[in-house]
Amino acid sequence: MRIYVNLLQGRGVAVKNSYVKLKVGKQKSKTAVFRNSENPVWNEEFVFRVHDLNDELLVSVYKCDDHGHPFFHVSAAGELAGRVRIPVWRVAEDPNQTLPPTWFTLERPKNGKSLHNDSGELLLALSLHGRHQETSMSTSPESHNHLQGESRIQNGYASPPAPRKSNEGKHLMKALAGRLEKLFHNKDEAPRDETSSDLSTQSDNEDRVMETSSEDSTFEELIEQLLQSGNGNGEMPEDLRGGILLDQTYRVSPKDLNVVLFGPNSEFRRNLAELQGTSDMQEELWRWRLEREKSYLRRVVTYTKPASKLVKAVKATEEQTYVKADCSEFAVRVKVSTPDVPYGNTFNVELLYKIMPGVTSSSEGESARLVISWAVTFSQTTMMKGMIESGARQGLKESFEQFSTLLSQRFEVVKDVDTLDKDRVLATMETENQGDSDLGIHYFWNFTVVSTVFLLLHVVVHICLCQPSVIQGLEFEGLDLPDSFGELITSGILIIQLERVYSMVSHFVEAKLRRGSDHRVKGQGDGWVLTVALIEGSNLASTNPTEVPDPYVLLTCNGKTRTSSVKLQTLDPQWNEILEFDAIEEPPSVLDVEVYNFEGPFDQSYSLGHAEINFLKHTAAELADIWVPLDGKLAQTAQSKLHLRIFLDNNNGVETLRDYLASLEKEVGKKLSLRSPHRNSTFQKIFTLPSDEFLISDFSCSLKRKLPLQGRLFLSARIVGFYANLFGHKTRFFFLWEDIEDIQVLPPSLATVGSPSIVIILHKGRGLDSRHGAKVLDEQGRLHFYFHSFPSFNVASRTIMALWRTRTLEPDQKARIAEEQLQDDEDGNDVKPLLLEDTPSYLVAEDVKMTKVYSIELPLNPKSLMEMFDGGELEHKVMSMSGCLNYVTTTWEQATPGIQERRVNYRLSRRISNFGGEVTSTQQKSPLPDDNGWVVNEIMTLHDVPLSNHFRVQFRHQIERSSFMYNACKCDVYIGIVWLRNTIFESRITRNIIDKFTSRSEEILQLVEREALLTTK
Repeated sequence: MRIYVNLLQGRGVAVKNSYVKLKVGKQKSKTAVFRNSENPVWNEEFVFRVHDLNDELLVSVYKCDDHGHPFFHVSAAGELAGRVRIPVWRVAEDPNQTLPPTWFTLERPKNGKSLHNDSGELLLALSLHGRHQETSMSTSPESHNHLQGESRIQNGYASPPAPRKSNEGKHLMKALAGRLEKLFHNKDEAPRDETSSDLSTQSDNEDRVMETSSEDSTFEELIEQLLQSGNGNGEMPEDLRGGILLDQTYRVSPKDLNVVLFGPNSEFRRNLAELQGTSDMQEELWRWRLEREKSYLRRVVTYTKPASKLVKAVKATEEQTYVKADCSEFAVRVKVSTPDVPYGNTFNVELLYKIMPGVTSSSEGESARLVISWAVTFSQTTMMKGMIESGARQGLKESFEQFSTLLSQRFEVVKDVDTLDKDRVLATMETENQGDSDLGIHYFWNFTVVSTVFLLLHVVVHICLCQPSVIQGLEFEGLDLPDSFGELITSGILIIQLERVYSMVSHFVEAKLRRGSDHRVKGQGDGWVLTVALIEGSNLASTNPTEVPDPYVLLTCNGKTRTSSVKLQTLDPQWNEILEFDAIEEPPSVLDVEVYNFEGPFDQSYSLGHAEINFLKHTAAELADIWVPLDGKLAQTAQSKLHLRIFLDNNNGVETLRDYLASLEKEVGKKLSLRSPHRNSTFQKIFTLPSDEFLISDFSCSLKRKLPLQGRLFLSARIVGFYANLFGHKTRFFFLWEDIEDIQVLPPSLATVGSPSIVIILHKGRGLDSRHGAKVLDEQGRLHFYFHSFPSFNVASRTIMALWRTRTLEPDQKARIAEEQLQDDEDGNDVKPLLLEDTPSYLVAEDVKMTKVYSIELPLNPKSLMEMFDGGELEHKVMSMSGCLNYVTTTWEQATPGIQERRVNYRLSRRISNFGGEVTSTQQKSPLPDDNGWVVNEIMTLHDVPLSNHFRVQFRHQIERSSFMYNACKCDVYIGIVWLRNTIFESRITRNIIDKFTSRSEEILQLVEREALLTTK
């Protein structure tokens, strides 16, 4: 239970520089100092926790001693101006538990050291609120008369049921002890929820907060009062930085949805609490809060959250405040504190509920869009910040999934198809643009044209009325010169005016010839059709402060442009034009918008601002009605904006997607098919993508930063995305294919544990939202992303390269490549699988324990045996017979002096491994001293095999001349395991690999011997 003390003002106070101390039990607080007045006005609100109705509120007025002790700041004896005691039960006995503003006479201190006999009066208002409200009357003493209006309590004291012992005698000692305890932190602080008064001195100009009771008003009346006050009519606040928890449109009016979510005793809130296991839920009444001279509606909700696997049941407190409320839009900020959780005193969770009108027609009824965002605010720095944010994100996600499910059961969810009826929205813009005559009148109705026409008419009429002049001076027949300086000046003015009018007319004609070239031009073909409705512009800038611009808009998407008409002499143009792009095979990612000032058909147009609209960062509802702020010095200074309505449709349905995937299959070298709706939905949720984005492929890999991070790389038609979840700490980012400047393939290395790497380099200034995933930011401002440890590197690299080329090549380049591929098919040329790029060498790990597993003497010279490593017919035949499918090698290349290198790729047959799986190897060969033989080192990576990302297999074949036989050689085979991660199966895997590859080495060398001898014979 809390007592709210509203200290309004004082009158007749015996001191001019005064302040007030308030005390309930052990809780204390004080006001700011009011100077140079015996009638101070504080208007301050204090709240104290009450545990016993027999407690009393002690209000004491002191003189401010500017010359007091600089260390302790303790009031000296004799500086007490007066005090008043008010028992708590005096407030509790009132039916409303509220004491209206009442004048209390200050009691002179009993020690007789008061400054004056008349100590003055204080105006106080008191109220009790809390869980003991209903029973407070039964515990109060006998009934007293209720004080109304500005009633008085003489001597500042009302007698309680039993006399209380005064504790004034030791005031100075208590103050001194309290100051020492506070200074040296020897006294334990009371919990935050046990007191609401800050014990520290407040500055004179500190913002004050005052709450007033509103029990007599309904929730609807309070909202109406907030609307009338004008304090809720500001701009809709921005979403909180943590992200969006819910963005959905429901078939209900915004006003009704607001009542359901935040009305008192809401049935929806009770059902949600029951669904989530919340208990002990208590809602305070909505109250007015005066802060910084603005009124807000505020209430406090407390409840107990259920226990989870890691955290016990804890008490939570929500402080809900309306920050915006008008007839159709509402915004409520919620501050959630859970001090009982680990590190709970260091942070608060903030939620922002935004209720806005949805996009529907009148026949469909009203709809409301609900957007809920979140953030974590820290009151202290802590090393657990990342873990706290991750835990809060996961808990909020689960909680609001239940919230969304329950709300969708109560109200119908309005889908995008219902809210974004393209034909209905565009039908409102089919009216004809302003006629040429109207435009001409608006453009030419100005002082320059009117004055010129008037002057010209005046001169013409004057000529008609005048008689022919007499030839005089230097005039002769056919040449009539001005007869005075006035005529000369008039003629000059007329010529200048006529020249300006001629310039305006030519400008108008040129603009009209340019006008409407792309307006209502329908897009051709099947596929993704982009339609942009250009509505209007606002606050456009001007390149010349003395002139009003003639703006027009240039839209660019996938290399195609559309141009609007020119609007003459306006900073707030109204276009109402529909610009449609031809259908394309792949969905577009970005729309570039540029606003120019028309200077003529051949003059250079100056930019008034530009913008880039990323379709993946906006929902379809947002794109259907969006104000786009323009970038650029002029535009940002003027705060220029464009109003657009954007629609992206697939007019060929799923066939467009199948055709797009089929066009990629030839370059990728594998069959591509549409992913399941569930997998697509999961992909869209991870990266918060629109519903029309579809997943093409995904691969397990590692992101190389300071430390490798195992995750998954997602490839869609428009983005490259990476997602990892390491013990609840999630890493996610994506960038557009158009953002990529170059893709490189790096050879295996120790840093990538024998795996090749793909390096994706973005254009300068692109993909900045994804910079936390980049390993390098080079001197040119480009981000570098490193990916390695793919299960099937060849498939991954081919898919990435094919998608990148498809998105970035110009249409004529695509057509030329398609013709070349078609010609190759007609000629019957076999297209070899794409192998790794030729790359520099790497060093074989030397610290691996190599075990000699096989040794054999062969009746072949070393040169003949080395044919099994030359990529010729013998090698391919032997490896095929030993169970290697699709065996492909590169040629040997000089890596370093004396060392040659090549790469090998094949797939294991089911005879060798039940899992099949792909094998990629890098081999190096170097001669032995005195040309006595060769050493071949090999690092082998297995893919699509359980735990294959935990190890690499290293081989060494040492081939040298035999010392016992002529024209013979000896071959020793060594095997070692390079462990990348620890696993309990190390010994089992090591044993299995050594046994298997020992038998394979024996089989391969025997096949080489047989085939070599047969070839010799």
